[in-house]
Amino acid sequence: MEIIGVRFKKKGKIYYFNPVGQEIAPGTPIIVETVRGVEYGTVVIGNRNVDNIEIPVKDIIRVATDEDNRTEQLNCEREHEAVDLFLQEIKHHNLDMNLVDVEITFDFTKIIFYFTADGRIDFRELVKSLAIIFRMRIELRQIGVRDEAKILNSIGICGRTLCCATFLDDFQPVSIKMAKDQGLSLNPTKISGSCGRLMCCLKYEEETYEYLIAKLPNIGDIVKTDQGNGEVVATNVLGQTVKVAIKQPKDVLTIVEFPVSELNLPKKTCGKNAENCEKCHK
Repeated sequence: MEIIGVRFKKKGKIYYFNPVGQEIAPGTPIIVETVRGVEYGTVVIGNRNVDNIEIPVKDIIRVATDEDNRTEQLNCEREHEAVDLFLQEIKHHNLDMNLVDVEITFDFTKIIFYFTADGRIDFRELVKSLAIIFRMRIELRQIGVRDEAKILNSIGICGRTLCCATFLDDFQPVSIKMAKDQGLSLNPTKISGSCGRLMCCLKYEEETYEYLIAKLPNIGDIVKTDQGNGEVVATNVLGQTVKVAIKQPKDVLTIVEFPVSELNLPKKTCGKNAENCEKCHK
């Protein structure tokens, strides 16, 4: 079937819809129906044919008209006004929460407030007050610090704008093991992003590092070299070299660096059944 990719925010997940036979270029604003109601979005992926798609794809309602564009502009102005009103209300109710973003649906039936807080917040009275002010359905969503960074954007330690706010559609799990595999300092200030969590970019090269590490012996392994047997004392993952401590005459230890291809290494397994483990036989 033919599909197009649509985004509802400047950054975020791409959703797919059926263009119902229309040729729609990227950058075109359109009106579609979602689980949240009628929404205004922008096409980011033009017409494309796909063989199989796992989720049901809805038809678009129409390409946005001039009237739709004015309505969306009016909603943006209302969102700015809603920020001040919301801040006044949380101060009135003495609630410890930080407003991150405000979103009004295109059909003006619901307003969504995104906020962060250290713990759970009882905002029932706040919702009642907001409903009286805005006279529409009120929804408050507590988000995490990674989502906050994605919405607000910032400059990372690399000097570029945050990946999550520019091209990352979804957050991928990141672990401290990735930093260890890449030989990075485990100082939290060195490997944490603006959100205070581990940097998303640790994930980018992890597959390559895992592949290269699988070719190297472990520290402490005994390997055979053309100068005799020795103990592995250091490895260079990217250079694919190994430093080996070899015992010379008179018990003198010499550190010699070898390309891993020149060493006779013991077979390395992952602890699973080696006959059925694809990783061990790469």
